[in-house]
Amino acid sequence: MRAETIDCWIFDLDNTLYPARSNLFAQVSARMTEFIKARFDLEHDPARALQRDLFRRYGTTLRGLMTEHGVDPHPFLDFVHDIDVSVIDPAPELDGLLARLPGRKVIYTNGSVGHFERVAGRLGVDHHFDHVFDIVASDFTPKPAPEPYARLVTGLALDPARTAMVEDMAKNLKPAADLGMRTVWLKSDFDWATDGADQPHVHHVAEDVIDFLRSVLDGPGDLAITPR
Repeated sequence: MRAETIDCWIFDLDNTLYPARSNLFAQVSARMTEFIKARFDLEHDPARALQRDLFRRYGTTLRGLMTEHGVDPHPFLDFVHDIDVSVIDPAPELDGLLARLPGRKVIYTNGSVGHFERVAGRLGVDHHFDHVFDIVASDFTPKPAPEPYARLVTGLALDPARTAMVEDMAKNLKPAADLGMRTVWLKSDFDWATDGADQPHVHHVAEDVIDFLRSVLDGPGDLAITPR
């Protein structure tokens, strides 16, 4: 993959723009548990079990809460994303690499625009992205359902053949590859992130977003497909 052959770079947000080891998403998960405890008057363990069950069956806990319990998504999103983003550090190197990366930069996240603004603002990279396609824009249909991917491509008039998607969850790259995009999986130790990592829809593999951008910008000119 040569940087000059890509017109648009689509990045996931959580555990992609910042390292998964920062454990920021653990705060979001804990807030989900608290929301469920209050909503259904449950103790911690049953609330956690319901949260995990809905996530497994629907792709996001929110989708399950909406489908099975009629939960209003907007208060839920506001509550679960009210977290301390100071646990992640500003990312001046990422800022510099994104500044050098030619082409349009877009965020596609199962989170909210507000969550992006807080996280990317803390990293110092929010100004690089001209569009955020969040869970609201996807009509609360989470990745990897294919419909939102097609809506994103159509809405932004993207050419999939000149678009690349960067994600930490390998299975979320399949719809992008099916549309004709190049895909980049950022390695993860989490089981839920490695599902599908050995499949042909994963075209490139990198240690993290910094490693990927360095390879594209400062490597030999082409990011070769990495054996898995």
